[in-house]
Amino acid sequence: MGIVTADISTTLDGFGSGPNQRLERPFGDLDNAPLHAWMFEHGEENAPEVAGILGAGAFVMGRNMFSAGRGPWDLEWRGWWGEEPPYHAPVFVLTHHERAPLEMSGGTTFHFVTDGLEAALERASAAAGERNVAIAGGASTVNAALRAGLLDELRWHVAPVVSGLAADRAHGGSRLFDGVPAHGLEPVSVRHTPHVTHLTYRRG
Repeated sequence: MGIVTADISTTLDGFGSGPNQRLERPFGDLDNAPLHAWMFEHGEENAPEVAGILGAGAFVMGRNMFSAGRGPWDLEWRGWWGEEPPYHAPVFVLTHHERAPLEMSGGTTFHFVTDGLEAALERASAAAGERNVAIAGGASTVNAALRAGLLDELRWHVAPVVSGLAADRAHGGSRLFDGVPAHGLEPVSVRHTPHVTHLTYRRG
């Protein structure tokens, strides 16, 4: 049986997204270009970490990783990634609104789970078999897994930029470790390139 992992990219001050998420800006008012440059512009320098993100047998994500909507589903919306998402595996999306499974090209099927994170992880684990289950974000979903003690490995990719959002929290944004007590994970590795620092923590 695999373990539960999470990969997340944040700024130095911990933000994975900003306020005011909308269809044309999936990361809200946070400029995601420097946040993810290590993956796209400098992927060869970070090839092991890029490969690790999509190596799981199933994925769990928060609703706003899939859509900017907050209420009932717009059934025309099929995700941010076009008709062939990069996951190529079952993806379980946390939501308060029911929706039928959405089968996409390339082996990705989105399943919409209304009974919480633990139920989504159970379904993902069953789908993954012996492979790992990955929490694909965002930060609030990773935080929920940390609070519940459900995460075995955290791979935190820190971009060398400061969002400035922490100076005015009234405007929102999604920040890693918000509301998370001591989480029981231990640092096991760190690797640095000019565009990112990769930190790995595992449950002791």
